[in-house]
Amino acid sequence: EIRFDGVPVTEYERHSLRANIGMVLQETWIRKASVYDNVRIGKKDATKEEVEQACKLARAHGFITRLDGGYDAIIGEDGLSAGQKQLICIARVMLSLPPVLILDEATSSIDTRTEMKISEAFEILMSGKTSFIVAHRLSTIKSADIILVMKNGNVIEQGSHKELIEKHGFYYELYNSQYAG
Repeated sequence: EIRFDGVPVTEYERHSLRANIGMVLQETWIRKASVYDNVRIGKKDATKEEVEQACKLARAHGFITRLDGGYDAIIGEDGLSAGQKQLICIARVMLSLPPVLILDEATSSIDTRTEMKISEAFEILMSGKTSFIVAHRLSTIKSADIILVMKNGNVIEQGSHKELIEKHGFYYELYNSQYAG
């Protein structure tokens, strides 16, 4: 049984449950609408200032201001890079601040320099929240309380980053292959 604040999820109305969960997925979706409207999908009453602040935290403000029309530019699935679309989706979550986060390869299309810049914002965003993070880049999950290491669909190790490094197991090998240098 899955519970949300101790209450089975089946007792919640679907829209209420969805309003409390923010997701940034590897496969993004952008509506054919202004940047402003795309970011405020999760918080319809957001002001332009709130949208801009969320975009600044997500490191999307720079490319948005270079668009013809800025925040009023009409965007859609075409015309933006995969990384730019992912930053728009990250800004959505930064704006709505839901209590539960699902980040599924949320930075996979973002260059590592930008990822490093938004990692601080992610730390703030995840503070005090339940967060599920699916990632191949281990830098994304190093600070997680519990890391589940999966191989061939099975959990083969679990623990904190420090505990998994000390075990010298599969996670240790993965970590060293990404950060050997």
